[in-house]
Amino acid sequence: MTTAICLWSGPRNVSTALMYSFAQNEHVAVIDEPLYGHYLRVTGAEHPGRDEVVAAMNCDGDAVMRELLIHQAENPKPRMFIKHMAHHLVDLDLGFLHETCNIFLIRDPRDMLPSLSIQLPKPRLADTGLRRQWELFSRLLEAGQAPTILDSRELLTNPRNVLSTLCERIGLPFTPDMLSWEAGPRPEDGVWAPHWYHAVHQSTGFAPYRAKTEFPERLKPLLDECEPWYEQLIEHAIPANAKGADN
Repeated sequence: MTTAICLWSGPRNVSTALMYSFAQNEHVAVIDEPLYGHYLRVTGAEHPGRDEVVAAMNCDGDAVMRELLIHQAENPKPRMFIKHMAHHLVDLDLGFLHETCNIFLIRDPRDMLPSLSIQLPKPRLADTGLRRQWELFSRLLEAGQAPTILDSRELLTNPRNVLSTLCERIGLPFTPDMLSWEAGPRPEDGVWAPHWYHAVHQSTGFAPYRAKTEFPERLKPLLDECEPWYEQLIEHAIPANAKGADN
């Protein structure tokens, strides 16, 4: 049985673009946020399209991960890339993390929060996943794993270097095909795609990084909460000038 690759992202972190990137690799099958229904059921969170998501998915998160990992060997491709949101890990047995290859995707909250607030007008620290990401990262380090952290700014600044370095670390062949894809939705997209994936459906690759020029005053208290967690995580991220196996 090959090891599943779990991406633990926060929202609005170019995680869907990264999933599309991995989908271009002939060695990889991708799965989109299988714990979303569980998260909505357990927390009662009001997200766009909530009822449709809950109706479409198995909302027992423990069963979802158990089935995915049991049956991953039946997948026709050697590796499985599962895109997750870190904050979806609520009321779950986390033992499966010891069976998976774990990657964290972060984004500077100055860039992330304005985008998040479009879908969630009153976001909280828990909605960003940043504290959860640090807790999970620390837990995995203590367990002897070596999880990788990607920062969206570094990834967008030099996708080839960051992706080739990532692939080298997780034992996956990097292919140039991972740098581009066809515009439009993918069959793996979750049913929530019409609410969240407008921009990525127009893309054909990783867009160049552009910093936000203005930050909403109303989000500054939340920014103050987010920054300490982000600063701890960014210290471990792959830099844009990394030299991976493809270089």
